[in-house]
Amino acid sequence: MNISKVLLVALLSTTSLFADFIASDWLRPNSVPTPYDNELTPKRVELGKLLYFDKRLSKSNEISCATCHDPKLGWSDGLSKSIGHNGATGPRNSPTIINTAYQQHQFWDGRVKSLEEQALGPIETEVEMNMPLKELIPKLKKIDGYLKLFKEAYPKSEITKETLAKAIASFERTVVSTESAFDRYIKGDKNAISKDARDGFELFKNKGRCTDCHSGFNFTDGSFHNLGLGDEDKGRIKTRKGVEIPTGEMKTPTLRDITKTWPYFHDGSVKTLHEAVAICGNGGRFTNAKNLSLLIIDRDLNIDEIEKIVAFLRTLEGEEFNIHIPTKFPE
Repeated sequence: MNISKVLLVALLSTTSLFADFIASDWLRPNSVPTPYDNELTPKRVELGKLLYFDKRLSKSNEISCATCHDPKLGWSDGLSKSIGHNGATGPRNSPTIINTAYQQHQFWDGRVKSLEEQALGPIETEVEMNMPLKELIPKLKKIDGYLKLFKEAYPKSEITKETLAKAIASFERTVVSTESAFDRYIKGDKNAISKDARDGFELFKNKGRCTDCHSGFNFTDGSFHNLGLGDEDKGRIKTRKGVEIPTGEMKTPTLRDITKTWPYFHDGSVKTLHEAVAICGNGGRFTNAKNLSLLIIDRDLNIDEIEKIVAFLRTLEGEEFNIHIPTKFPE
């Protein structure tokens, strides 16, 4: 073999390896990270699922975690702003809990770093479940069925706010994205998605630069950006020399099952993917917004290109989530 053929073979081999490496960035992992003090077990997951769907965790006995994060609605609620205790309207759109197990920050503003911390927040919040933990823990301790289940799941402890949080977080770690047409495509089935969707994926990566924020298998950089939506939400708070500074920045959401989780953005102001793509791809709603992310610039996406990106986003809808929703709870 002459030198030119050797170089050609080497180039093709390197290109193939590079392509495989790039493709692997988009593949869903086989497992989820768990903290050392709350490893996943079937008993913990089952307990967490019961608690997640049990309306008795709220002050009114009418609201559960699933009220705002419904598996039938993409683990969100289909509302612009969530409705909680006594019909109170929350300040933000309810984010999906799909793949939150992979996120390093929780809530739109990223104010906590673990699912365990996140699990307790909505329970006590007045406009959500409005149930002080100092009242909830004694309430749960009076339910013999829960006393038994907590003892089985956490034999070295009892019902505490810590074990309550751990159990709910354990269930939430099982809410992971299912295989989509895109997953089959990225694994080698080039006919799994349409030509428009394939073109949309290329636009997503290149001209649209959507991957600046929506990268990897979970389609999020895990970071925070101000999209110039024009609302007054303070968003992520940064602290400098002891001074709290609002940024208007919000966490980049996953795009997995994005077709099911409308309306979009933290303010729930956008009902269609076409409008969401246009806002993100063409410079934000208000280009002169204070603290507008440097990544939000006008990419000059036309209507046809936006349609193709949307066609691609539709391929991220996974198979139906297999879950048995409990109808009976511990007594």
